[in-house]
Amino acid sequence: MSLPCLALAQTSPSTTTSPATQDTASKVDVTFSGGHETEDQDRGRPVVLIAAALNVPPEIFRKAFSMVKPAPAGRQPDPGQVNKNKETLLRSLSPYGVTNDRLDEVSNYYRYNRSRGEMWRNTPAKAYATMRNGVVTGITITDAGSGYISPPKVVLSGMTNITLTVTLSFGTDLAKNGAIKEIKVSP
Repeated sequence: MSLPCLALAQTSPSTTTSPATQDTASKVDVTFSGGHETEDQDRGRPVVLIAAALNVPPEIFRKAFSMVKPAPAGRQPDPGQVNKNKETLLRSLSPYGVTNDRLDEVSNYYRYNRSRGEMWRNTPAKAYATMRNGVVTGITITDAGSGYISPPKVVLSGMTNITLTVTLSFGTDLAKNGAIKEIKVSP
């Protein structure tokens, strides 16, 4: 499924205007990099994704999580501390409609071990630009991806003079949380 993101002109990919003027469109791949940089205060945790999935503001989740005592790096948490941590989180988040089941679902979905070089669950985005006579006439997102917490850097293959700006979309649907919402050509 293609998601049109920016239609600067309504054209089809292989339109010819007349036999004398060969005006053909071409597709150029969009390359994505980064987009997984966390804020220093989050210590490598995808707080923006977790908060969006729980339908709470990031500040609320940060405050709730600041009262949690995680196990030291490389060690399994003590079961008693796990229960205390969960109670602490639920006490802060239940007024926002967060249930134990939803907290478990979201926590398990975004669980990863950073010390092993793991990344939280994510799907890379895919897109292409339509070019006509050297000008970008549109950007088409073919897969919006998921798991981005900051706008990734995007470039058109072989074209360093075109600046693209990404807008992300966050929400409670885990498979679409942190997806590319829009890509615009910056002036």
